[in-house]
Amino acid sequence: MGPVLAGFLQLLALIGALALAYVPLGNYMAKVFSADKHWRVEKWIYRGIGANPDAEMRWSAYLRGVLAFSAVSVLFLYLLQRIQGVLPGSFGFSSIEPAQAFNTAASFVTNTNWQSYYGEQAMGHVVQTAGLAVQNFVSAAVGIAVAVALVRGFARSRTGELGNFWADLVRGTIRILLPGAAIAAIVLVACGAIQNFSGIHEVGQFMGGSQQWNGGAVASQEAIKEFGTNGGGYFNANSSHPFENPTPFTNLFEIFLLLVIPFALTRTFGVMVGSVKQGYAILATMFTIWLGFVVLMMWTEFAHHGPALQAAGGAMEGKEVRFGVGSSSIFAVSTTLTSTGAVDSFHSSFTGLGGGITMLGMMLGEIAPGGTGSGLYGMLIMAVIAVFIAGLMVGRTPEYLGKKIGSREIKLAAIYILITPALVLVFTAISMALPTPPHSMLNSGAHGFSEVLYAFTSAANNNGSAFAGLNANTDWFNTMTGLAVLLGRFLPMVFVLALAGSLAEQKPVPVTAGTLRTDRPLYAGLLVGTIIIITGLTYFPALALGPLAEGLA
Repeated sequence: MGPVLAGFLQLLALIGALALAYVPLGNYMAKVFSADKHWRVEKWIYRGIGANPDAEMRWSAYLRGVLAFSAVSVLFLYLLQRIQGVLPGSFGFSSIEPAQAFNTAASFVTNTNWQSYYGEQAMGHVVQTAGLAVQNFVSAAVGIAVAVALVRGFARSRTGELGNFWADLVRGTIRILLPGAAIAAIVLVACGAIQNFSGIHEVGQFMGGSQQWNGGAVASQEAIKEFGTNGGGYFNANSSHPFENPTPFTNLFEIFLLLVIPFALTRTFGVMVGSVKQGYAILATMFTIWLGFVVLMMWTEFAHHGPALQAAGGAMEGKEVRFGVGSSSIFAVSTTLTSTGAVDSFHSSFTGLGGGITMLGMMLGEIAPGGTGSGLYGMLIMAVIAVFIAGLMVGRTPEYLGKKIGSREIKLAAIYILITPALVLVFTAISMALPTPPHSMLNSGAHGFSEVLYAFTSAANNNGSAFAGLNANTDWFNTMTGLAVLLGRFLPMVFVLALAGSLAEQKPVPVTAGTLRTDRPLYAGLLVGTIIIITGLTYFPALALGPLAEGLA
């Protein structure tokens, strides 16, 4: 079997698995966030934190809950890293330096999981499990909660109430993420991923020195890393490390894990707004973009010219030989079109155009299918923009799901889509203009510029992957990427929740002959075009200086 055929067969298997999980998981999540009863363990948590799970919140109160919980999480994780040197199970590692501790705390709390450290050479068992792994669960649950609040904004009328943040956070963690990650961890252990609390082992003598490997609770962290679209690896090599990702089957399984919740949330959306067709329209948009990117990535990596590349069956530099070009291409697209950031190959070593595809996937806003929750609310913001554009074409007040899209709603949506590009381009421009930050670039020219552009694209979009040539462990990049992940996560949430509150207060508008049908293929096509055009106009000059210039050279 040739490598191209093998890649497409893996793609078909992945699509089949996602299709099987779509309806049951989507329906289950809709029931979770619509249920009236609380589990006993959930009641214990509510008592412990002093929250009333039945108290409805307006958008401003919901936002305060998100920000307060996240602020406490950043502080806790920062302090945990700063005292690592005195904690048990630290392998003798010292405490993390302030700038790097801030960067890591901000990164994991925002579901970014950007890492400027070598995991196996910096973090002990307590920080990995009680700090980083815990944030993998709750940061994903925060994203789902905000998405559900926006869906309630479309579903409800004549009320500004969006549910209860604490109830949504706890339910998302206890009823969805914990059981899903537990099952996934068992599968990974059965397939060879390690799961223990052992120390550092010497495994042999190499070139006059010894090689050492850490043990750790790897499978459990790997499971939620993918299932919660987090991305932070236990080891520096991330999902190309055999302890995290032992076989081609686990590689495909991990891709399934990072896609299954974001895709299934479109079914949850359809069920909660009372029209599964609306969910299918959003799903079709996400799937079209994702599949198009996968096919384009395979083409760029398989068809690259040169006798060495043709003999290897494609551009194999930086790719794990266990997985090959096809599987690595699927993983690279899936991890950058979601907010995962995990890698089974190194994006800096992809062809010029291939690296540009990974960057463009993040620049779209990671909405195809996006992160856990963040993908859905990002796509719904774009749906509002597309409806507004359609209304301009026919001279009619735009409506979406029975809600009028007036000046307030379109301003909130417009600010949302401008925040992340502004962060990416401003931080990149400052870094390239100052004398010191460019010294962190391994390469010069177009590829060196791409390293910096990729770093801030990844940070502001809460992805976490990197062009590996950039030395990000400096005070400048630790501080600036830390600020980028915080602003890129929480500023958009302000406008998402404000939009949700505005929509929930509206009276539903009856459907007429002139109403745009947003559950039809025509609208899905309009939505795809809107996403591509807006992103292309925003980022094209920067892409032209980096990956496009490199790819066409």
